Amino acid sequence: MSEAKESPLTKDSDDGSARLQEKILAEYPRLGLDDPFTFGCHPGVSCFNNCCSDVNIFLSPYDVLRLKKRLGITSGEFLDRYALMPVQKDMKTPVVLLRMSADDKRACPFLTEAGCGVYEDRPWPCRMYPLGMAAAKDTPDGWRGERFWFLLREDMCKGFGEATSWTVKEWLEDQGVEPYDDWGDAYKEVTLHKFFEDGGQLSPEKLNMFFTACYDLDKFRSFVFDTTLLQRFEVDDDFIDEMKYDDESLLRFAFLWLRFSLFGEPTMRLRPEAVEEIRGKAAERQRSRGGAAAPSAGEVTP
Repeated sequence: MSEAKESPLTKDSDDGSARLQEKILAEYPRLGLDDPFTFGCHPGVSCFNNCCSDVNIFLSPYDVLRLKKRLGITSGEFLDRYALMPVQKDMKTPVVLLRMSADDKRACPFLTEAGCGVYEDRPWPCRMYPLGMAAAKDTPDGWRGERFWFLLREDMCKGFGEATSWTVKEWLEDQGVEPYDDWGDAYKEVTLHKFFEDGGQLSPEKLNMFFTACYDLDKFRSFVFDTTLLQRFEVDDDFIDEMKYDDESLLRFAFLWLRFSLFGEPTMRLRPEAVEEIRGKAAERQRSRGGAAAPSAGEVTP
């Protein structure tokens, strides 16, 4: 069984996107890393910049990390200015979209006449285009099966008429996709967790914690360092120092924290004194509630 990822740059509704995924899996030629294609995008192409308007660009936590750092603003400021967080019925995990301009063109806020104004830190979907990626859904996390790629040929794109030849591997290397894929895999270990496959749903409070830890890193840093959280867990001192200033280290910790606090995975170790404190509180709750169950790891609070 295979599952197509969202089209990197999509104008489709949810129903349209689902139909596109079905069509991709059924009809699109599958490419391996060494398979060739021709494509070019530069100011001389007649459609230059057209693909940067009226599209839905989904942002990963790493996309937001890179962009807010590039712009020299906090994660909260970035989310307020440049992101949309649509709320959907039965939403399992947060969804973050890049906020387009409010005019009829709906252009990317970072678009300039010369092209992308944040090119070195552009999101994963912009790096991948015109490639899409899918993977065999045959492992517990659902995304570490055999990957394949496909071309998203859209009528408006004239880049396929360019003579520049690439292999899939060459394109991915040229576009700097590797760190984005690595962080994407780490994120999928949370978003595609068995908890959700088994029908689990997060409470509004836990959904908010999920969003903060993944996307609002500066707020999450305050959660980590301005509470008793680190007093309760065994965390390497060097790692703690890195998290104070390095967003990637903090995001790595955020994923570990979510897997522990939401799903009860042993990704973090409680200090012995914290274990005793939790046991004491659990016993007290059990007495007061007439035999209520002890709290799970996800109920640990700073």
